[in-house]
Amino acid sequence: MDRYDLTGTWSLLSYRLLGSRGRVRHPYGEDPAGYLLYMPDGFMAVSIMAGRRGLWAGTDIRRQTEREAAEATRTYLSYSGTYEVLPDRVVHSIQVSLFPNWTGTRQERFYRLTDGCLELSTSPLDAERHEPRAHLVWRRGAPAR
Repeated sequence: MDRYDLTGTWSLLSYRLLGSRGRVRHPYGEDPAGYLLYMPDGFMAVSIMAGRRGLWAGTDIRRQTEREAAEATRTYLSYSGTYEVLPDRVVHSIQVSLFPNWTGTRQERFYRLTDGCLELSTSPLDAERHEPRAHLVWRRGAPAR
C-alpha cells in the first residue's frame, strides 16, 4: 500500500480500547465523532470527540472554568503532522497535539484497509502492562449522520 491508498477524508465509526483479558472500553463513548485527513502532500490531521459533550456556560472560547476545561480535554483528541506509509503500518510524525507529550513524537498505527474502511490499531498504550491497545475503524468520506 502507498500514501495514495489512504489519501482523503475518513470519518470515525468506532474507537475501542482492547485489554489483554478481553476487556473493552470506549474512551469517547459508544458514539464518538471524528475525522482523519490524509493529504497527498504527506500531511495528516485527526480530531476525535465524544458524541455528547457538555456546553460551556459562557460563549468566549478563552474563558472557561477549570471543570469545563478539564472535561473538554477529556472528551477530545486532536493532532496533526506528517505521515509515512510502511508495508504494515502508517507512522504519524506529530507536530502539534492537544496532548503535549505527543508533540515531536512518532506514533505508529498498524492498518488494514478493507471494503472502504480503514482499521488502525496501536501497540499497547501501557508498555509495562502490555495493554490496552487502541482500535479505531474509519469509513472513507463524510459520515452518514
